Amino acid sequence: MPEPKQAVGRPRDRHVDHAIAAATRELLAERGYAKLTVDAVASRAGVGKAAIYRRFATKQEMIFAAAVHDMDEPPPPDSGSLRGDLAALCRTIAGQLSSAAPDVVHGLLADLHGDTGLGARFNATFIERERFVIDTVLDRAVARGELAARPDAATVHALLLGPIFFWILILSGDHDALPDLGRTVAAMVAETLSSAS
Repeated sequence: MPEPKQAVGRPRDRHVDHAIAAATRELLAERGYAKLTVDAVASRAGVGKAAIYRRFATKQEMIFAAAVHDMDEPPPPDSGSLRGDLAALCRTIAGQLSSAAPDVVHGLLADLHGDTGLGARFNATFIERERFVIDTVLDRAVARGELAARPDAATVHALLLGPIFFWILILSGDHDALPDLGRTVAAMVAETLSSAS
């Protein structure tokens, strides 16, 4: 599968990129999701609003890129097995979701579901990038002969993300249990995919 195009803005200068991300994270910690503004991020980062809007079409994209992951999200290194690659994906998902404050994730979800245009853009950018990562892992498994055909990436995405999301954001589960949960999810998904193939 070809790598998706960078649809969320056009990075100009890595120093500016880092300044925007750092300012966004700082202001989220200080003010929370609901009170964060692009003006405040621009001021804290020492850049003009135009620099932000060259990179992100919306405030929500800027926040997701800073708090969860940006469009440079890479596939995990090849572990040599589907189970190992899925375990690496689970570690990444757990790390990203547990590093973002719950109000950020809940606020983003509310905004995305409340605005169909925003939701569609989010799916065409960040979700497409996540699916590219998953497709890469599944294609490796097919090439190794672990899977006869590539399964539906959306289904695999849901199987990996769902339990971790639920543990962190719904159950408010112990973060120390995340490594074991990730390994369990990866093993179960790998076994399910292998037996269905």
